[in-house]
This record gives sequence, structure tokens and C-alpha cells, in this order.
Amino acid sequence: MRAFDHACHATKGARNYQEDTALVWPSGVRGESDPSALRPDGAFAFNGNVIAVLADGMGGHAGGALASRMACERFIAAYADRDGGTTQERLIDALAAANVAIAEKVEADPLLSGMGSTLVGVVFSDAGVEWVSVGDSPLLLYRRGEIALLNEDHSLAPELDQLAAAGVMTVEDARRDPRRHMLRSAVTGDELDLVDISRHPLVIEPGDYVILASDGLHTLETGEIERIITAFAADGCEAVARALIREVEAMRDPHQDNTTVIAVRARE
Repeated sequence: MRAFDHACHATKGARNYQEDTALVWPSGVRGESDPSALRPDGAFAFNGNVIAVLADGMGGHAGGALASRMACERFIAAYADRDGGTTQERLIDALAAANVAIAEKVEADPLLSGMGSTLVGVVFSDAGVEWVSVGDSPLLLYRRGEIALLNEDHSLAPELDQLAAAGVMTVEDARRDPRRHMLRSAVTGDELDLVDISRHPLVIEPGDYVILASDGLHTLETGEIERIITAFAADGCEAVARALIREVEAMRDPHQDNTTVIAVRARE
């Protein structure tokens, strides 16, 4: 079986609280679906399949942090506990379980109404990479010096960019539009309006990095992300994840959102 290395780093940015949650867990290990057994960060390797999930919470300090943590924990537990089925089916069921978990929490405590999170869940296996995502947390592939966005962006950013491309508004106005980060779909316990699911495994090549991130990474331009990963790729996941977060912090954006990065690569 193929082995994968990973590392996770995060920053609160300009906020005094953290609403992002990131977890990485080995699939196929029975008896470890209890959230207390999950390993949330650090650089280490698992033999065989790996599940990585990242969620960016919303709904205020307490609600957002709770929503993202619940979504990640329930997602991994549901994926690991299901017997049989394709990876795609298991990803969809895991997402549904995460959504139900938030619905149940809000029903039990109406004061948490409005809480939710984005979610991007990824399975790494011998076949390649498969994912499901809701929201605007990017899933990126770094290959031979270039970055590609693998999942759909469920914010208003793509629509504003299309308006700019059509000449309805300027590129600068599209980038500064306050509606840019409004979500068209999120894990809130209600019906999921938009879900992105991979159709086939993406085969991993030597030297590839897969990056899961919260939208705070958008502070960096694509070219800058490419430059950073290229510079640190040979040093491994820990160096790549740390360098990306360090660069976000170096931008000193007064409105910097929480930013979390999980970097994953196959062992050669």
C-alpha cells in the first residue's frame, strides 16, 4: 500500500479566536472512530488510505468553532464506520452525517441557530485522490511548479469574476466586492444547496502536493503559493505547510481571516 505524509499549520490571523478545524485520520482502522482518538495535527505518515478533512466555521466565536469541529469529527467517524460501498458513496454519506450532526445540535440548543461550516473531505489511496466539498475552502493540486483548483468554489467569488470577465464590472471591483466571500452553500443542518464530488480518483504523481486550506489562504495570489511550494517541496509537508502560513502572516492584512493548511504528499 502507498504511504502518505502530511502536516498541518494554522494561524488566527487578525482574529482573537480560531473557527477552523483540520483532522487527518487513517481509514480502515476499526475502533478509532471515537473523536478522542483522532489526531488533529503534526507531521506523520500512515500506511494505506488516509482521510483528511478541513472545515471553516461560521456563526460567531463559539458557534463557528463548534460547527467546524463537529463537522470534521462526525465526517471521519461516519466514513470510517461504514462497511462497503464505493469511496464516492462513503464520502457522500460522511458529508450527510456531518450535516445531520449540526442539525441535531441546533435543535438541542436554538441559541446556536445560524452556525455552520464549509467542509472539504479527501481520501488518499492507492487509486489516487477522491473528495467531497461544500463551501469555499480550496482543495489544490501542486504539480510540476503549477497550482490547480480541484474543487468548486461555492462562494460568490466565481460569479463576480465572471461579471468582471464580461466587462460588467472591473477586476478590481470584483476583488473588493464585500459580497465576494458570501457562501452559496454550507454545512448548516439544512438541505445542502451545492455539493462538489469527484467523479474518478485523481492519480498522484511523484512530486505532487495536495493542499487543503481554509479561504484565508486566498490572501496569497496563486503565483505566490506556487513559488512557496516550489521552494520548500523538497523539504517535505511540514516545511510547505509552515511556509504557507508564515507567508500569510507576513502579509499583515488587518482583516486577515483564520487560515489553516493541510499539506499531503505520497511517499516516493
